Amino acid sequence: MKKIYLLFILVLTSWSAYSQTDWSWWNETHGWESGMPGWRSFITISPGYLGPNALPVAQVKKGLLSDQKEVEISSNFHFRKGDPTQNISGRFFYPFAENKIAIEIYGVMLEHYEMSPEVRDERAARDKDGRGLAVGDLYFSTQIQLWKNRKFPNTLLRMTGKTASGGRIDAARYADSPGYFFDLSFSKEYQCKFDWSFMPFTSFGFYSWQTNDDENLQNDAYMYSAGFDLGNGKWNFSNSLAGYSGYKVERDKPMVYNVEIKRKLVEDAIRVQFTYGIRDWDYKTITFAYIWQWD
Repeated sequence: MKKIYLLFILVLTSWSAYSQTDWSWWNETHGWESGMPGWRSFITISPGYLGPNALPVAQVKKGLLSDQKEVEISSNFHFRKGDPTQNISGRFFYPFAENKIAIEIYGVMLEHYEMSPEVRDERAARDKDGRGLAVGDLYFSTQIQLWKNRKFPNTLLRMTGKTASGGRIDAARYADSPGYFFDLSFSKEYQCKFDWSFMPFTSFGFYSWQTNDDENLQNDAYMYSAGFDLGNGKWNFSNSLAGYSGYKVERDKPMVYNVEIKRKLVEDAIRVQFTYGIRDWDYKTITFAYIWQWD
């Protein structure tokens, strides 16, 4: 009983301290006065005005389901002047029905950020010192292999839902809103000399997420990607251009270029990826990942 009482006092004290926080610095910066809409309406739910993991360009799919179950842990280092960010991410991939269907669950487990005053104010964030930790959104995906190893290109359908589990909207790190996307990806593999293969791929789809704009409660975008793989069973080199294009014209058309090297180990795999933000996503990201695989 004593422990419960102490916990109650701690929570009450924390809430009291938060409610008495002096927000005058934020009010003066953004011209807020009593009677105006709340601070959430000042935050723009768009990839160009949030952290790098809020509304990222989705990982490119290549028309094929992996025939192995996978658990991946990755470290991501996002470089940008005024907002260097680091995070740890996780991914679970499970194929079934003779590798014709798969489920995938992934998200950022923990993010560390450090914004400059300029970036903080541009995003209307209420995190005065601009630094801290955040937990990311969780994504649930179902993938269906429509065609494989036929005259028609390999074709994969992906349907993904984004939760609103991400934290620190006050720091403009995550959108605190649900969303979804679906796309079709296509590929065709060609055998080359010395046991290497060449596989071009492309995709197109649709992305929608909820905003805080009372007149336009969601932003809709078309998705796209194109690139090619070069591999020999152990090594795989991949590069791609990917992005999506929203209609609100508020930095909602992110485009990125990806370069990835993946090395197959005895049972598992490792991969290194570099992502360069071309438009509306102003980061350069290096990803190091270890992938546990089993049949």
